Order: sequence, then C-alpha cells, then structure tokens
Amino acid sequence: MLLEWTLGSWLLLLDWLIRLAALLWIPARTTPGAARSWLLLVGFVPLLGLPLYLLFGHPWLSGERLRRQAEASQVIREEQALQAALRWQPDADTTVAEMVPLVERQGDFMPVHGNALDLLTGYDDSLAHLIADIDQAEERVHLLYYLMFDDAVGDAIVEALQRAAARGVHCRLLLDAVGAKRGLRAYRKRLLARDVDVRAMLPGGLRWRRSGRMDLRNHRKIAVIDNKVGYIGSQNLADATFVRGRPNRELVARLRGPAVAHLEAVFASDWYMETGQRLDVMAEVPVCSEDVPTQLLPSGPAYPFSNARDAVNALIHLARRRIVLVTPYFVPDEATLSALRIAALSGVDVQLIVSATSNARLTAWAQEAYYDELLRSGVRIALYEPHFLHAKHLSVDEDIALLGSINLDIRSFALNAEIGLLCYDRKIVRQLLDIEEDYLRQSRPLELSQWRRRPTWRRSREGIARLADALM
Repeated sequence: MLLEWTLGSWLLLLDWLIRLAALLWIPARTTPGAARSWLLLVGFVPLLGLPLYLLFGHPWLSGERLRRQAEASQVIREEQALQAALRWQPDADTTVAEMVPLVERQGDFMPVHGNALDLLTGYDDSLAHLIADIDQAEERVHLLYYLMFDDAVGDAIVEALQRAAARGVHCRLLLDAVGAKRGLRAYRKRLLARDVDVRAMLPGGLRWRRSGRMDLRNHRKIAVIDNKVGYIGSQNLADATFVRGRPNRELVARLRGPAVAHLEAVFASDWYMETGQRLDVMAEVPVCSEDVPTQLLPSGPAYPFSNARDAVNALIHLARRRIVLVTPYFVPDEATLSALRIAALSGVDVQLIVSATSNARLTAWAQEAYYDELLRSGVRIALYEPHFLHAKHLSVDEDIALLGSINLDIRSFALNAEIGLLCYDRKIVRQLLDIEEDYLRQSRPLELSQWRRRPTWRRSREGIARLADALM
C-alpha cells in the first residue's frame, strides 16, 4: 500500500511539474492563441500534451534549411540588383505604393513590369495548357506541387514529362512528401528511369529531424517551362474529383515575362533547400507588350516573418472601398480577424466567399465559429454551392489582386511554404472581380438571423473545434 501511495505521489508531482514547465516554456515560444490551445491540452492530459507540443508545437526548421533559405534570399536580391531596369515603380501616395516595399522586404522579390497574365478558371483547360507547354519545352521543365495523385491527371503529366525528357529536356519534379505520397509511390521509379529528376520535399519518417517539425508542408503549386512560361495558383496535379462528391473549382495564372524568372528562383530555392544543389536561374526574360506589373510573395517557416499573414492583413487594412476574399479554409488568427472586423466597421465592403462544403470536417467546424462575429461586424459571407471552391485569391478595390496557394488559415500563415502573386494592374483586377462575381451568383448569402437559429449543439461543436485552431 505504501509503494502504491509513493508511486501515485510521484505521478502527481510529475503531473504538476509538466504543467508548470509548460506554463513557463510554451508562451515564450508560441503565439498567444496557439499557446492557449496547447496549455489547455497539457492541462487536461499532461503526459500526452507535452510530447505532442515538443513534436508539433513550434514550426521549427533545421538550422541547415534556414541557412540555405538565407543564402537563396541573398542570391535572389543580388541578381535582381543587376536587373534594375525591370523594376516597376508605383505611383506615390497610393495603396500599391504602401504594399510594394512590405512584400519586397519580406519575400525578397521586387515588382517587375512587362508581364502577360492569363487567368484560367477551367480545371481541364489549365491542365491542357500546362501539358501543351511541356510538349513545347526545349531546355527544361520545373514542376513544384503539393499534391499529385496516381490518376488520369497524374498519368498525363508523367507522360508529358517522359516525352520532354526523351527530347533531351532537363525535367525536374519536386513534390511534397506527404501531399504527393500517392504520386511519388506510383511514378518515382518510372520517371527516374526516363531521366526525370524526382525529389520529395520535407520527407517524414526517421529523416524528419534533419528537416523540421513533422507536419510542416510545402503547399506551393508552381510550373516553369524554359524560363518562358510559368504557372501559379491553387490547382494540384490530380483529377478534379479526387475528393469524392466534391469536384474542385480552381484559379490558375499562366505567366509570361520577367515574373517567370522569379517563379524559377522560388523553385530553385526549394530545390536547394531539399538537395543542396544550386541551379542556374534568374536569367533575363524578354518583357511582354501587355506590361502587367506583378510581384511574387513566397512565405513559410524558413522566413524570419509570417509573410503571407502580414501581406493579407496589410491588404485588408489598406482597402478603401471593397475587399473580396476567396478561400477554401478560413481559420484566421486574431490579427486577421481583427483586421476584417475593423475594415467592415470602418465602412469597407468586406466580402468573404467560402465553399458550402468542405473536405476537412474539423476545419469546417472551426471556421463556422467565426461567422457570428464577422456577420455582426458587417462582413458579408457567401457559401459557394456548385463545387468545392478550392481557389485562393483576393482583390482590393480596383488596384490589387493576390492569387496563389495561400489559404486564410493559421496553417498557411505559419506552417506551410506558400506562394502568392500580386498583380498591380486594373485590367487583371477587373477580370478577377468578374470571376468573384460569378462565384457570388452561384452562392448562398449567410444571414446573421438565420445563422443564429442553428442548434446549440452546433455552437458547442464550433467552439471546441476553434480551441484546436493552432493544431490544424
């Protein structure tokens, strides 16, 4: 009996020591919102919560990866200094003039003029353009994607890469180790046998300690062909119906001009991060007569700041008349939630468009927990019904468009490597506004009075899910 009491006493002491250690350790290394979630978990189940925090609580990368990103950023800045004639200068005292230096200081890339940009909204159409461009490649094809499935789309991309490699084109395929697990398993050996260089980003298993926190992911979607044509957007290398019953609707930009070299630099940075191999990039690309000014924004835990979060919040604060935000996953941090509330209360027309259905149940429940506060502030919320709206973009007034892989959630802001493209061209912004208007025509507006009639058990579910926002 004494032995049992002694063992119980030690366990009780260990229990409280873990709680106290967590109280001293976690808030100093984690954002307040995330710290609250983790402290709650440790408080309830200390012996489980602390090991989980050590594995997933802080978005750390290995020192070697941080060093390689810093080296890549330095090279990008030095190369751009040699191409000063490509720099685009916004008009003084404008919203754009306030945005440009923030994006450049955080993400390394200056705004460049002389680009042509096509917005592709058709799922099959964007893939057909990509495959056609791969079939025209003469020197190299670089693809960086989060997800690739072993389906009809995966087969078509693999066959296009094999045809290109057979012509002597140097093909490199960089895939996230988790998101593209099926594609890596199905195609890796086959592509390597045809001289296509295939690499997995952020591998797990026993190798995770050499890369970073286990659940960090590379969520970018980039394609560069011959440094002449580039693709950036929300679409992965998979069939539109890879989530059964919820065909995806996406948005992809097909680029030509100097911005393509910047996309190539992002690919080369990730390639260097993963392999240690330096690629020759940032070659001069002829300007296009369309002359669309653009600026690239990479983000992720390898950068000193939360680039995506800061850029999105700055855009919300800079909006004067209207801002439209389109995202499949909406789990904002406190700063973003506050920015949206302040904008709406200040008289800005704030329109949030999200999918009426989701492929992530817990995220959808947490997302719903924010609706009441947003609706009370005057934010308009529309639920898009025909498809799973996987597109990620926003427009500010008639001046700025942002599109790419960035979701409006804590994972995109803090844990994922993401990519965004800012366009400072009224014609492109007008096209994006037309796309957003098309979403709205096919959406159901959410009314506050209607929303407040939902059952009590749903409110409880939303609140509990919201507590786990830092863990998603």
